[in-house]
Parts: sequence; C-alpha cells; structure tokens
Amino acid sequence: MGAMTLETLALTARNLSLPGVRHAFFTREGGVSEGVYASLNGGVGSRDASPRVAENRARMAARLGVEAERLLVPFQIHSAEARAVRQPWSADARPRCDGMVTTEVSLALGVTGADCGMLLFADVKAGVVGACHAGWKGALGGVIEATVTELETHGARRADIHVALGPAIGATSYEVGPEFVARFREADEAFARFFTPTARDGHATFNLPGYIASRVEALNVASFEDLGVDTYADEARCFSYRRSVHRHEPDYGRLVSAIALTDRIGS
Repeated sequence: MGAMTLETLALTARNLSLPGVRHAFFTREGGVSEGVYASLNGGVGSRDASPRVAENRARMAARLGVEAERLLVPFQIHSAEARAVRQPWSADARPRCDGMVTTEVSLALGVTGADCGMLLFADVKAGVVGACHAGWKGALGGVIEATVTELETHGARRADIHVALGPAIGATSYEVGPEFVARFREADEAFARFFTPTARDGHATFNLPGYIASRVEALNVASFEDLGVDTYADEARCFSYRRSVHRHEPDYGRLVSAIALTDRIGS
C-alpha cells in the first residue's frame, strides 16, 4: 500500500459538504495497522495493538480538524439509544448507545462499522450534528428515528437535516435465513420488499442500505445520500465482518465515520 495523505483517507457525501461542518467516511486505507487490520483500523474492540489503533484514530481526528481526544466513539450495543454529547470522555467511560448528537464546536462524533450502516447527520441552521450506528437490529429498533429526535431536541428541524449513509454491506452480499426474514415481516409485512429469495430454501438476501434509506426518507428530512459502497465486495477500501467469517479469519478491522462542527453556526 502506498503512502496516503490526510486528504485521501476518507470518502465524503455531497449533501454534507456544508459550511461549518467537516465529515469523513474513513476507508481502511492510510493507517498503520497490519495483517487483517491493514491499515486504518479504528476499532478499539478489535484485537489489534492498542497503540496502532490510537495512531489510526489520531490520523482520523487530524483529518477532521480536531484533537485526538475529541474524536468520540461510543460503546455500541445495537440499540435504539441516542444521547447528547457535550464533552470528551475517558476511554473507560464510553456511553453505551448507538446514536449521538452535539452542538459543541470541534467535537467529532464517530461510529464504527464493518457491514453495519453508519449514518451522519447535520442541520447547519440549528448548528447541530449527529452520528448513528445502524445495523439491522438498531435500524429495526428505531435508532435512526431516535437520533433525529435527539437532533430535534437540540433545535434541528427535519426539513433542514441532511443525512448520509456510508459504507455498508450491499443488497446482494447479505444472505440471511428464514428466521431473520420472518422477524422483519412480523414487524411490518411491507418490509418483505427488502428481501430477495436465494437458491437456498427459505434464505434471502437483505437490502440493508435500502431498508435504512426507507427509514430515513419516511422522516421527511432535507436530503439523504447513500454512498453506495458495499463493505463485503469492496475489500480494497472496506473491512467486513461477514467476509472475515467466510474466510475464517481470526478478527476484523472496523471502519469509522465521523462528523464535527468547525464553527459556531446556526441562527
């Protein structure tokens, strides 16, 4: 892997290229980790060497224009819990949640993923940003809606909220069993449209990005953008939990997506 500059570490969404906001959907490129973690592994929950993860996180923070200790990632639990963040926390005091919002300048909110959806939110009129981790369980449980509600609590209006989905496992890469399909159809029969039957009896592929998009669009936000990057298929840029399982690898790296306010903005 060749040398990377800070400006080439991440993907960005057009609709989040807003005044007073910096964001990044970091790829796996541009870090110092090795082996299955090569190279920009941001997962403190992985078995990667802690100093390497810390250096990777520091590089991400620099890309966002914040101090390393001000790039904050919660202890993700696949919940529908969203919280406000006002100041950094210590490594052993990470909140257990999957959505975060802030109105604080130079405080970057990040979430990790390696197939799950990672969403970033911004309302520049209200001066508030957010991030959420939306795997199938969190998305079904309402984490996207909970994050938007928390944004509204801090002055956002849905008509002004821009949302982007970063790398996530693609519609043709995510085969699930009949119990999984049944769980979604029991919640709402209309969710059947996100499944495509496969040759295996009762199995289907699940369109997680499409499902996430439907949940976001039902909220009538200002805009939604899906970067359209399949973590499973795009090995050069993405870590993937499912790919690692299929290859019987011992562990896997985590991608990070993050957003920060850079100026005191809003009305």
